[in-house]
Amino acid sequence: MSPSQNTQTPVLLQRDGAIATLTFNRPQALNAIDVPMARAFLDAMRELAKDPTLRALVLRGSGRAFMAGGDLATLRGNPVQGAADLLVPLNEALELMTSIDAPVIAQIHGLATGAGLSLMLQADFVLVAQDTRFNLAYINLGASCDAGASWALPRLVGVRRALQIAMLGETLTSADAERLGLVNRVLAADQLEAEVNALAKRLAAGPTLAYGAMKRLMRASFDHDFATQLAMETAAFKSCAQTQDFRTGIEAFYGKTTPAFKGL
Repeated sequence: MSPSQNTQTPVLLQRDGAIATLTFNRPQALNAIDVPMARAFLDAMRELAKDPTLRALVLRGSGRAFMAGGDLATLRGNPVQGAADLLVPLNEALELMTSIDAPVIAQIHGLATGAGLSLMLQADFVLVAQDTRFNLAYINLGASCDAGASWALPRLVGVRRALQIAMLGETLTSADAERLGLVNRVLAADQLEAEVNALAKRLAAGPTLAYGAMKRLMRASFDHDFATQLAMETAAFKSCAQTQDFRTGIEAFYGKTTPAFKGL
């Protein structure tokens, strides 16, 4: 799970055709996110967001953990300024990440705590190693949550369980996370990377524009009444109906073949 690239580069961005892998790369600090990492994450997401060939994105961490929260040294001297310096680029990066058509897969091992857990919650799919531990952790520092946790967590588990996770600051196991619906699959550590790669390839072969439409509809659904949501669904379906992938899917159905989607 640990790439051997330069540990001085806080975020590594690699491509394998239509699949991008973004690795948080401060292994000596359990990938705790500091200002340089937040800015590098934003730079990477700006690059990916304007790339029409991207069809799946994998997030992972180097070393022993996915991400052990925010870097406390950034916040210790001047907490208010440190928080602004960290959260402005991080928030923009997360907005870009959740807006792209390509599905986002979080590959989680070791720890996902604080901002690491918040970031994980924004992914479309989450696959985790069996021995992973999770803790929202902000309350242990006397802070409220950030990086979108207050948006994502109630949507995933409901308000009452979200408050329990956030306000008690208790550590969760991978089994707890699966039971609560925080993750999609729990895997043996030696199977995690292969399963993530298989899922990324499967998604990268799918109708990327339709994935993006589906993601936006699902994310917006809690904020609209039924009639508004129906209208948004209709508009999204009409947009998808104009794509090459839609025509491919229709012809494959009638031809009784497997559609070869191009993400167009």
